[in-house]
Amino acid sequence: MRNTAKITTAVLAAGALTLGLSACGSDKESGSDASAPLKVAATPTPQGEILTYIKDNLAKKAGLELEVKEFTDYVTPNTAVQQGEVDANYFQHQPYLDDFNKKNGTDIVAVPNATVHLEPLGVYSQGVKKLTDLKKGATVALPNDTTNEARALKLLEANGLIELKDGVGYEATPKDIASNPKNLQFKELEAAQLPRSLSDVDAAVINGNYALEADLSPAENALVAESPKDNPYGNFLAVKKGNEDDPRVEKLAKLLTSPEVKKFIEDKYDGAVVAAF
Repeated sequence: MRNTAKITTAVLAAGALTLGLSACGSDKESGSDASAPLKVAATPTPQGEILTYIKDNLAKKAGLELEVKEFTDYVTPNTAVQQGEVDANYFQHQPYLDDFNKKNGTDIVAVPNATVHLEPLGVYSQGVKKLTDLKKGATVALPNDTTNEARALKLLEANGLIELKDGVGYEATPKDIASNPKNLQFKELEAAQLPRSLSDVDAAVINGNYALEADLSPAENALVAESPKDNPYGNFLAVKKGNEDDPRVEKLAKLLTSPEVKKFIEDKYDGAVVAAF
């Protein structure tokens, strides 16, 4: 993953963010000054776009000053929240957050009633028009972070390409495949690299936000895509534990789940991103 950041309204203080989550002085409480701007980390598409829409159209009326900081990976937004470099983030689903907290000893939590949208995971290919056309021994690229890799494998299983071992949950890897009739080969890559891998593999399972950034639509270009029904992968606003009641966070949570944002999602993404409220 690239740990570079595009700052849309402010510049990070000198010194790169690291995973030294216990660094001295990094635990400042983001809710200590209710009049300060609320700094929110997000991946660019669609989260950054949704936040920018709120900043430009809704925040002022709600009495909220919003700063959006865009990152192109799935690690730095959580690191920044834990260290107090930002007040909140908006980029992840619950299985990913649970895994991140477990592996890194962090205490980041979902803000209540602030699940905003689902980005359907899809299978894409430049060489075939349907999954059944994949040849034996074909190479399929997968996201290499734990929960999204399991999610990708479950999508392949739901469409008949593989079978996973009984009881496998959100930590499934290719080692948990019980049946693989086509003898598919799996290439594990950082999620952000998957769209660029399409010319090198027979198919790739790509996260919705990275598909959108590459002008790929789950609704139009994916061979198959996840159904939003009973889907646990909705993206939400998250903060360091203890900051859920920050008045600024509560204001943003209400705006993120407002009728105006729902209409923005429906109009802009045409099914590639689905409102979850």
